[in-house]
Amino acid sequence: MQIFHTENSFNYGAIGNCRTAALISDKGSMDWLCLPDFDSYSIFARILDKNKGGHFGIITTPDYKITQEYVTHTNILRTSFVSDEGHFDVLDFMPRYRIGEYDTHYLPSEVYRYIKVRRGKPRFRPDFRPAMNYARSTPTFNIGEDFVKIVASENAYDTFYLYSSFDYEAILRGDEIQLEENGFFLISYNQKLIRISQERVDLEYQRTKVYWINWMNRTRKYNTYNAMIERSVLVLKLMSYQPSGAVLAALTTSLPEAIGEVRNWDYRFCWLRDASMSIDTLLEVGHHGAARRFMSFIKSIIRKKSDSFQIMYGIRGERILTEEILDHLSGHENSKPVRIGNDAYHQKQNDSFGYLMDVIYQYYRFFPGTLDEIEDIFEVVKNIVRTVSRDWQQPDKGIWEIRGDEQHFVFSKVMSWVALDRAVNIARILNKNNMADHWEAIANDIKTDVFTHGWNQELQSFTQTYANEEMDSSLLLMEEYGFIEATDERYIKTVDAVYTALFNKGLMYRYNGYDDFGKPTSAFTICTFWLIRALFVVGRQEEARTIFETLLSYSNHLGLFSEDLDFETKRQLGNFPQAYSHLALINTALLFTNKIELSHFIRP
Repeated sequence: MQIFHTENSFNYGAIGNCRTAALISDKGSMDWLCLPDFDSYSIFARILDKNKGGHFGIITTPDYKITQEYVTHTNILRTSFVSDEGHFDVLDFMPRYRIGEYDTHYLPSEVYRYIKVRRGKPRFRPDFRPAMNYARSTPTFNIGEDFVKIVASENAYDTFYLYSSFDYEAILRGDEIQLEENGFFLISYNQKLIRISQERVDLEYQRTKVYWINWMNRTRKYNTYNAMIERSVLVLKLMSYQPSGAVLAALTTSLPEAIGEVRNWDYRFCWLRDASMSIDTLLEVGHHGAARRFMSFIKSIIRKKSDSFQIMYGIRGERILTEEILDHLSGHENSKPVRIGNDAYHQKQNDSFGYLMDVIYQYYRFFPGTLDEIEDIFEVVKNIVRTVSRDWQQPDKGIWEIRGDEQHFVFSKVMSWVALDRAVNIARILNKNNMADHWEAIANDIKTDVFTHGWNQELQSFTQTYANEEMDSSLLLMEEYGFIEATDERYIKTVDAVYTALFNKGLMYRYNGYDDFGKPTSAFTICTFWLIRALFVVGRQEEARTIFETLLSYSNHLGLFSEDLDFETKRQLGNFPQAYSHLALINTALLFTNKIELSHFIRP
C-alpha cells in the first residue's frame, strides 16, 4: 500500500525511554523536551511558542537536503543532511536497556544527539536555545571543564547539563562546525559521573538499538499493514512511564484541536480509559509486561478499600492535577490558552470503569500472579463494582469530558454494563458464583435501561444521551464491547445514523452538536477508526478498507498520528502523538490483517 502524506502534517518524530520524551522536527530541531520526566517543566517548548519556547536546532545551508526516518524496529530517530560537500546523520535517542539479572532498566533523564559523518566534510551550526520552566526562567550558562551547566536565573537548583565533543564556546555562539569525524551532544538532567566520550556515546546507542529491536521481536507480525502496526506499537510503548506503570494519553500539552480555538489541554497524565485501551491493544500484539506494570499502578492508586477512583491520575498516582494557564506563551500557531495540569481530574465519567475492568478480566484470563496479587486485584474489582452499582443510574460528563452539565450518556451506561459483565466473568473464574449472580442481575438491569431509554424509535437509532437526538461516535463501540451483536438491526441502523450525521469529507466528528465551547470543528482521529470497524462488522468491508487506507495516508511522514485532523486540509491537530489514535490504528488494521491470514487456511 502506498501512503501519501499531506504537506502540512504535524511533522515531528517522537523519541523517549519510558521516563520522558522529546519531539524533533523534520528539519532536525528539538522543539519539545521536559526533564526529568514526561510531566516536568519544559526546557524546549517551541511547539507552544515559536519565539519564546526554546529549541535545539541543527542549521545547514539551503543546498542540504534533509530527510528523516526511524532506525528500523526502534524509537531512534535518524535525520539525514545531504549536500554535494558531504552527508551527516543526527541520531536522536534516549538510552533504554536492561541491566543486571532482574527486570531492571537503565533509563536516565537524558537525550543524545549522535552526529555521524557519512561522507565528505559537511558543515552545520548548532542553534542551542533552552528556555527553562516553559520559558518562565532565563538560562545562564556556566562552562566547566567537560560540560556546560545551564542554570535557571530565578532558581539556582533548576539546572541541567550539556556535554559535547564540540567546543562549548562555539556551541553557545552558534558558530559553524565542520565535521571531519563523528561527534555528539548530550543533554542530561544530572551531572554525569562517568566520562562521556565518543566511544561511550556509541555504546549507549548500540545498547538502546538492541533493546528496541529485541522488544519489537516479541511483537506479533502480520502479513499486511505490519509497518504501520509496528510503528504504532512503538509509540504506545513510548507513552508508558516505567517507574509506576502509568500510561500517558499523549506526550504534549496544549496543541490545539483547531487552530485559533481554545480546546487546548494537557494530556501528559494517565486516564484510566486511555491507558486501559492501550494496555488491551498491547496485550493483543503480545506484550504482557506492560499489562503487569499497569496492574501494579492500579493497585498503587487504591491503597485501601475505601479509596475512590478518579478518571485520571498523575503518572506517579497523583490525585490533584491543578490546571494553570501560561499567559506568557502565544500557543501553537497563536492558539491560546496554553495549559498545564488538567481540571478534568475531578469529573465524573462512568464509562471509565468499563475499560479498566475489561483489562483486569484479561489479567485473570491470561496471566494471574501469586495468590496475594490475585486477592489484591479482586479487591479492586469489588471496589469498581460498588462504584458502578452506585453510580450507573446517575448522569455524568461522558467519554468526551464535556465541561457543561452532566447528562445520561448512552455510552456511559454501556460501559457501566461492561464493567459489571467483566466482573461477572472474573467472579466465575474465581468460583465466586453468588457474587457473579448478583452482579449479573445488575448488568441485566443496565442493559434493559439502555434499550428502553437509549433507543429512539422515531430516529431508529441509539442517541448520544437519553434526553437528546444527537449522534455520537462512541455509539459505534457498542458492538465491540459485546453489548449488542453486529447482526442486531438496532446496531446496524445506529451505524447508518451515525455515519450519516457525523461522516464528513472522509473523516468523523466525535459529535457535531454544541457543547460548552461551541461546535467542534475538527475530526477526532480515533472516531474514523471506530467507523471503519463498525462498517466492517456489519458487512460493508470494502467501504471500510477504502476509508482505512485513505485515513492512513493522513499520518505524518513517519507514520505518526495526533488527536485530530482538519476536515479540509487533513493536517494534524491536537496533542501528539496520541495513544488513542495509535491503539485504534492497530485494532483496525488487525481486522483486515487477520481476515487475510485466515484466508490462507480456507480451501474451496
